[in-house]
Amino acid sequence: MINFKRILVILGSTVVFFLALVGCAQRSLLYFPTHEPVHNPAAPLGLSPWQIHGEDRGYQHMVAHPKKIWFFLHGNGGQAGHRDYVLPKIPAQDSLFILEYPGYGARPGKPSRATFDQAAREAYTWLVGEFGVEQIIVLGESLGSGPAAQLADAPIPPQHIVLVVPFDILKNVAQEKFKFLPVGLILLDRWDNIQALKNYRGKLDIFGGTHDPVIPVSHARNLAASRPQAKYHEFSGGHNWADGDFVDLSKL
Repeated sequence: MINFKRILVILGSTVVFFLALVGCAQRSLLYFPTHEPVHNPAAPLGLSPWQIHGEDRGYQHMVAHPKKIWFFLHGNGGQAGHRDYVLPKIPAQDSLFILEYPGYGARPGKPSRATFDQAAREAYTWLVGEFGVEQIIVLGESLGSGPAAQLADAPIPPQHIVLVVPFDILKNVAQEKFKFLPVGLILLDRWDNIQALKNYRGKLDIFGGTHDPVIPVSHARNLAASRPQAKYHEFSGGHNWADGDFVDLSKL
């Protein structure tokens, strides 16, 4: 005699185990840190280590009497020391600070939404204290648009946020990539840029790439449409800065 109750229990346990396994593995699918030594961070364009209270927090490019301070939150791959490609895209009279995420480069810790958001908030607070909020532009690239948008509800929110190839809701992007999985049930790190920017009143520039295979341009368009003050820019390029005619930030 077939014991249907037993079969249902076994099937249910199998499904729960599979979902738990996928949930535990998802961060290895979302974060791609590298840990390569940056032998000469000062070359070729002038990056040097950035420290806060004696601890390494990323890389910086300082100019005398900067007009603006760019705080860069990069995408989910690589490490901060490889982001010197941003320098030619910002005005020469501006300074740049690139955050190293926990678990990336030589920075200890584990990548997650919680650790990224905390690291971004701490570094942003330091920058505000050093330079004043009026000088700071927060720049979020790809996954970095998540922690960048979260700064909108900081005690002293940024006056200008720039998001390049961003998502609107991370869950929606993940669901498009993994159509066969119940992403809404298993996704651990749930950045929602629409919700994060819901009450933001500052200047907001959003750039979407028409040939972006990683985060389709529809997500940038949707995010821009959610905020009345957003200025939307579209460029003929892909997801990475090397893909085609990428973003020039010097005219913002």
